Amino acid sequence: VNALKDSPWGTFTIGMTIPLALYMGLHMYRFRKGKIAEATLIGVIGLFAAVIVGKWIPDSPLARYFTFSGSEITLLIAAYGFIASILPVWMLLCPRDYLSSYMKIGTIAFLALGIIIVHPDLKMPALTSFIHGGGPIIPGKIFPFVFITIACGAISGFHALVGSGTTPKMINKETDARMIGYGAMLCEGFVGITSLIAASSLFPADYFTINVDPAKLEAIKGVLRSMGFNTGNLAELSREVGENVVGRTGGAVSLAVGMAQIFSGIPGMRGLMAYWYHFAIMFEALFILTTIDTGTRVARFLVQEFFGRFWKPFERTDWMPGTIASSFVVVFCWAYFIYTGSISTIWPMFGTANQLLAAVALAVGTTVLINEGRGGYAWVTFVPLAFVGTTTLVACWKNITANFLPLAQQHPEMAFQGYLNAFLTVIIMLCAVTVFVNSFWKWYQVLVLKQPVGKPVAVAGSSQ
Repeated sequence: VNALKDSPWGTFTIGMTIPLALYMGLHMYRFRKGKIAEATLIGVIGLFAAVIVGKWIPDSPLARYFTFSGSEITLLIAAYGFIASILPVWMLLCPRDYLSSYMKIGTIAFLALGIIIVHPDLKMPALTSFIHGGGPIIPGKIFPFVFITIACGAISGFHALVGSGTTPKMINKETDARMIGYGAMLCEGFVGITSLIAASSLFPADYFTINVDPAKLEAIKGVLRSMGFNTGNLAELSREVGENVVGRTGGAVSLAVGMAQIFSGIPGMRGLMAYWYHFAIMFEALFILTTIDTGTRVARFLVQEFFGRFWKPFERTDWMPGTIASSFVVVFCWAYFIYTGSISTIWPMFGTANQLLAAVALAVGTTVLINEGRGGYAWVTFVPLAFVGTTTLVACWKNITANFLPLAQQHPEMAFQGYLNAFLTVIIMLCAVTVFVNSFWKWYQVLVLKQPVGKPVAVAGSSQ
């Protein structure tokens, strides 16, 4: 939202990915069935054209049609999430995610090459006084909050949840899961490392000026100066990327500026920083839209399954009234948090939910290993389960006591959001603990009480 508000170039570029994806879906499944290479070529050329053509949008009569406030961008994203979760997968979600995968892999590979060639200095120090808390973006201490802010660059419950439904449909045999699942998370970790390098190559003063709300910036300027963070070139960076990047919180803009700075440092690429910046914004937005459309669809399935226990037709995913109603409920809920929240309230909650999902996935994995009689390998999933579960539950509690409740008590206008965030955090903690206790009991039954485990069930077309 903060990357695209008042940015007609960025909004035009991202907006063009949607009709491109729709055409790709129709091309592959209707016009030229099975011609994936053709659709891919059209999509990739279209993406680059959108970035290049977007440069002329801010100075054209079309600018007013692509210039939106933060609130309007939120509503547009909500509308996209609602439509994407209802349309058939082949029409928008699958081709758009397929197209974005090329952009993600290509961009990260090029970023890694750029880092090797440019060899940027990491201007952000390894440690600052903010490790003790009081940071202007995430207010908590380095422990445990570092473990919920790095999120999917380290371990991702969201990927485990979504992958459990999609990976089995994409592999020929069980052993393929290692390359798909483990390989994908290695790539995700690589994305996290290269992104950290790109963001840390900015001057700290520029990094904080981009990521801190302008209303808070004046209050912490003295703290930043006392830490030696008084050198920067943000005015020059804003001029080069063609956007005012001050106060665009959320991390997307600082990462895009860092990436553009590295790309522009490659010989022959100087003078193209504005294009690289908007290319990076598109790259990041494709990541986020993937999360939105896939996450909304998964959540819609869960809502339909739950209410289907009370009214049978609701659980049918092909029943349009149920699909529309459940999609609307899901989109309304997450859009509310974006519309009323900030990075300091949304991101810690997203991180704790994501990491607790990861802990649940590890608990399920440990249980499967023990149930299969492979208890000797259970430590492979149990050790990270113990670490991720402990740090995330502590972070949840700290979030409630040091972030959400103080927000509700000290800012009356934010009381509802603060108490709601605290309540929902308690709910996800209780859900996770329930799964952990259930898992521990199953392990105790098998390992201590020596109860027999179930035998593998024969499935058509598989070895077991």
